[in-house]
Amino acid sequence: MRRKLKIYTPFIGAGMQEVATYRINWIFYMLGNVMVCVVSYFIWNAVYVSGGGGAINGFTMEEMIVYIVLMFLSNTMIASDVSYVVGEEVRDGAIAMRMLKPVSYNATFLFQEIGNKLFTEFVIAVPLIVAVEAVRASFSGEIQFSILRFLLFLLSVMMAYFINFFLNISFGFIAFVTKNLWGVNTVKNCIVGFLSGTIVPLSFLPEGLERAFLMLPFASLNYTPVMIYMGKYSGLTLVYYLCLQLFWAAAFWVLSKLLWKFFSRRLCVQGG
Repeated sequence: MRRKLKIYTPFIGAGMQEVATYRINWIFYMLGNVMVCVVSYFIWNAVYVSGGGGAINGFTMEEMIVYIVLMFLSNTMIASDVSYVVGEEVRDGAIAMRMLKPVSYNATFLFQEIGNKLFTEFVIAVPLIVAVEAVRASFSGEIQFSILRFLLFLLSVMMAYFINFFLNISFGFIAFVTKNLWGVNTVKNCIVGFLSGTIVPLSFLPEGLERAFLMLPFASLNYTPVMIYMGKYSGLTLVYYLCLQLFWAAAFWVLSKLLWKFFSRRLCVQGG
């Protein structure tokens, strides 16, 4: 294990250097996400004002503000563009050089993205958590921060990232056959965004749909971590959803291994 970590540690450094080198691109990416949060706030504010200002589907307006910010934080922490990168490397032929290296194809992407995440979380995670708790304290008149809930949130986010990474790299292997993944990847991101509760909390859906969507892996990406932080899940319910996350992370890890073995034998590089 120590030997493997030593092999892949440089990829973590490469991920951090990538963000530092292209920091202007990173800044504009974050600004775009902030604008989405601002737009979401005004939309939900209009919904609550028209509804009389009371709670809707278990969410007060104050909780919805917290939900929007936490969803932005969770989405940023688990983000993975590995499917896009795999598609681009297949398209331009760069994948041939990566496959020649005596290291795991999946692990190189994973450790590089971990480096990317370390940089991102250091810059935005702490300020956003402080902002969330300041908003909650201003509404309730007391500090609601819980160390235990925060640690459970981090655990849930970590598992959500692994789900998202292995889901995306499994999806990216489709490019080995289709040769181009941009259009399909855009559609996939839209579907995942809706099913993970990024656009609308799943509790706002009809009861039957909500139960079905909560069983899917997409709810484990963003909705579960946010619900844990907000205290909506506790006791056996919390344990259940954490175990569900662990199950989906293991399932997509196995799937990525199987798809790699299947599609790597059918790869035809057309560029490079």
